[in-house]
Amino acid sequence: MSTSAESAPGANPQGWLREQLGALKELLDRPLTTYYLIIMCSALLLALGLMMVLSASSIEALQKTGSPFSWFIKQSLSAAVGVPVMYVCSRLPVKFFRWAGYPLMALSIIALVMVLFIGSSELGAQRWIYIGPLTIQPSEPAKLGLVLWGADLLARRARQGRIEWRQLLIPLMPGTAILAVMVMLGRDLGTTLVLFMVFLSLLWVVGAPVKLFGGIMALAVLAAVIMIRVEPYRMARIGAFLDPWADAQGAGYQAVQGQIAMGSGSWFGLGLGSSRQKWSWLPHGESDFIFAIVGEELGLMGTLMVVALFGLLGYAGLRVAIRVNDAFIRLAAAAMVAWIVGQATVNMGAVLSVLPITGIPLPLVSYGGSALLPTLAALGMLLSFAKREPGAREALAARGPGPAARALSWLGLGGTSRGRATR
Repeated sequence: MSTSAESAPGANPQGWLREQLGALKELLDRPLTTYYLIIMCSALLLALGLMMVLSASSIEALQKTGSPFSWFIKQSLSAAVGVPVMYVCSRLPVKFFRWAGYPLMALSIIALVMVLFIGSSELGAQRWIYIGPLTIQPSEPAKLGLVLWGADLLARRARQGRIEWRQLLIPLMPGTAILAVMVMLGRDLGTTLVLFMVFLSLLWVVGAPVKLFGGIMALAVLAAVIMIRVEPYRMARIGAFLDPWADAQGAGYQAVQGQIAMGSGSWFGLGLGSSRQKWSWLPHGESDFIFAIVGEELGLMGTLMVVALFGLLGYAGLRVAIRVNDAFIRLAAAAMVAWIVGQATVNMGAVLSVLPITGIPLPLVSYGGSALLPTLAALGMLLSFAKREPGAREALAARGPGPAARALSWLGLGGTSRGRATR
């Protein structure tokens, strides 16, 4: 009786708090904590994304295709392809990812060049290639290509666990510049910003001096200013960012409608499927501004849940980078966090009007298969890296076969089933 009374929060608050913190520390010290965090955050964000795409796109899809499920079905098909890709990537060795960066980088550059000649221009940017019913956005796999290629370049130059930052000048900086220029020629400032974040994260892990950061930042700001000045619609976006209500029916329309959606949701939202802004008020509510629909339907609690999931995903990626003693994994995991979490931050910041609108999607949540597939592949790679944490392999082996292996064994196709038969 006395033991239960002492363990109650009201009886001894400090002791109870210490007990809870100790339990949390014990949980974080487990070898598979990172592995399960990545799976949990990815699954929840993907499920939320499918649910919100169905809600946000149903009205416009009904008007354009005659079925409210058209875009949801397309997104579901992309997820149905992407989840097995994620699983396969989680089983691949690190050697494969080190090799894959080079052909992926080359294919990305070729595809970005093709976009300039045969790509379709929409919303002020030329980013898409249409092949029958398929829509390909080459700048999305280019992010993954830069992560893998850049990480392997620097890891190969590692000496006694340290990487000299001078080694990144050639060819990493020119390679990144080629990607950035190709994307900028397609007038896609948002993706250029994400590529820049990946490059900066590689610089940070390498330990580049502050002067180099300052010089690169100055060049990036100069390039951004030039890109904004030469395109009138970008100048209008900057004006709308500073004061969207000054032109609420023009350049500031999307930002204003996003603010209305977020404000309408209050604490717990209007309810799933009850958005008013999706009725042709908020442009691109299923893609760039899906976070606003989340806020309207699920309220502040829903948006905080999304922020928390991306925060946990970023924590898991950085935990892999810290705990695994491999230069390539350290670089690739940190760059991947900069890509996915950085892009999510930019997207949510644009919806909240604390950053200019850039037109980049919310990873795992926004509509678009071209963005979803590389993201799921990257998360599968992060799962593969998480298995390299101290004690993770032993813990996985002790856990026994996973659901996929058990399903195969039930069908008589797995190794477990054959092993029992021989015995």
